Amino acid sequence: MKDEKRGIAVAGSLIADTFYKIDTYPKSGTLANVWDRTMHIGGTGNLIQDLARLDAKLTVKVSAIVGDDDNGKMIRERLSKYANIDLGNLTVEGESAQTLVMNAQDTKERTFFTIPGANDVFEEKYIDWDHIDAKIFQMEYILLMGKVDGPDAEFGTHGARILHEAKQRGMKTSIDIVSSKNEHAKDIISCALKYTDYCSINETEAELATGITVAPDGEFCEEKVKEAMLDLKEKGISEWIVIHSPKCSYGYDCKTDQFLRVPSLKLPDGYIKGTNGAGDAYCSGILYGAYQNYSLEQSMRLATACAACSLSELNGTDGLRPVEQVWELEKQFR
Repeated sequence: MKDEKRGIAVAGSLIADTFYKIDTYPKSGTLANVWDRTMHIGGTGNLIQDLARLDAKLTVKVSAIVGDDDNGKMIRERLSKYANIDLGNLTVEGESAQTLVMNAQDTKERTFFTIPGANDVFEEKYIDWDHIDAKIFQMEYILLMGKVDGPDAEFGTHGARILHEAKQRGMKTSIDIVSSKNEHAKDIISCALKYTDYCSINETEAELATGITVAPDGEFCEEKVKEAMLDLKEKGISEWIVIHSPKCSYGYDCKTDQFLRVPSLKLPDGYIKGTNGAGDAYCSGILYGAYQNYSLEQSMRLATACAACSLSELNGTDGLRPVEQVWELEKQFR
């Protein structure tokens, strides 16, 4: 394809995730045993690696900050293993962002503690626009980066300013959102949506962005989904809107006014080993489809299969495979 060499740029939070296997989550003042500890790349790292695994010919350009510390070294070393990941705009300074994940073995529930570090430092001055020039510019994550979510007199938020600049430079823009309880979430997201072409989010994030509950009883209500999608279009999204959940996903093509529903794959018993990173894998399928000029429906099918691949392994990225193999899995479990 003509634009293949331009690739996809991913900007935002790179996080060091440390998973602690504990016997139980303790009550205040009591003790729990840690049986195991593993480290992975979180934040944008999941999406970056997923895209790199999907297509070895696709250049994935990274703009982010990692700390000048052991966590930053781990992130750099693991991303450097992929020949198609361009780390030329990765800044090393300060303290890496971290998430400490407590996996309680008795309840199977996870509890998260975050250290913002570089997440709250990243801003436009760290973006080398010439270096990361790409067909698509993906920003991750809205509601997780202090300066990006901060106010801007002209654009509402600094993140909106960054997205506007990317569009001015001829790039299509895409955003991802975290499921945050930020009281200003709707306003922060709305500023970014004015300069967004593609948006792939889950049902909780759709409610944060619109105030509309799309799954009032834990199940999608199609009329509410359509209402939310039209609201997102009104807020500025110009190309695709996707709202996904474990059971199915809904899409809306803003250009053709077409609504779509794509069910999840029928996976065999025992197939699912972990759910961490499945949302990032889904997003990688949507972005790759947009990059390759797939239709929205074809992109959603690919994204659904990418998420299913992710579920086959414990961490967020090991399950992803080349796109040809993803399509084979989609055909097998459709």
